[in-house]
Amino acid sequence: MDIATIIGVLSGIGLVVGSILMNSGLDIFIDIPSLMIVIGGTIAATLINYPIKEFMKVMGLFGKVFISKTADPIKIIDQMVDLGNVAKKEGLLSLEKSIKETKDEFLVKALQMTVDGLPTEIMEVQLKQEISVNRSNHKVGWEIMGAMGTFCPAFGMVGTLIGLIQMLADLSDPSSIGPKMAVAMITTFYGSLFANLFFMPMSGKLMRRSASETQEKTLLFEGVMGIRNGENPKIMRERLMIYVEAKKVKKGKGEE
Repeated sequence: MDIATIIGVLSGIGLVVGSILMNSGLDIFIDIPSLMIVIGGTIAATLINYPIKEFMKVMGLFGKVFISKTADPIKIIDQMVDLGNVAKKEGLLSLEKSIKETKDEFLVKALQMTVDGLPTEIMEVQLKQEISVNRSNHKVGWEIMGAMGTFCPAFGMVGTLIGLIQMLADLSDPSSIGPKMAVAMITTFYGSLFANLFFMPMSGKLMRRSASETQEKTLLFEGVMGIRNGENPKIMRERLMIYVEAKKVKKGKGEE
């Protein structure tokens, strides 16, 4: 689980609810028609802007906001160096055993191609294409989430305008103006809250998840290609370290 995301969501909700309770009850901030305008309008606008298949992909990527499965890049480099040492000593066919012990589907596919003797050019094209497709799928997710964060405040304003029109259409009872104005403003509150506490931050989180996963697959790709080409494990480590951010670089375990 991503502790930062959970803490952020819970603390954000807690602070908003707490500040409300310090001055009033929650009941005056609950308005079903306003929620219908903001949430319904946001979903409707998103469906108009994106195909239904792409919109449904967001549901599948939503879990990535709360669940982090990103591997440590240094551990990936260590793993590739170990595989390189094995291949250097025992040959490429010795990697068959590593395939059975590996859980990463991308690495399994890359190693299997290597063991099967698939031409380097074909391997490179297929693996790069998979990385590209995976990145494109993620991009759709964070783009849609970001779009929803843009639509939310807009529909909040639409709801406020509807409320103001309804209020101004009947000014016969001055005592009702205050309560009607409060209801009109709730939609703006909903739009701002959903956009800035959920959709926009989650879009940013998905973007970072995509970058991390792309880096992970790139390290695996470059490592396997180095093994396939008989690259010295020590040189491979130095080359793969280029893909790791300076702040994350730490001393890995030594080569055999």
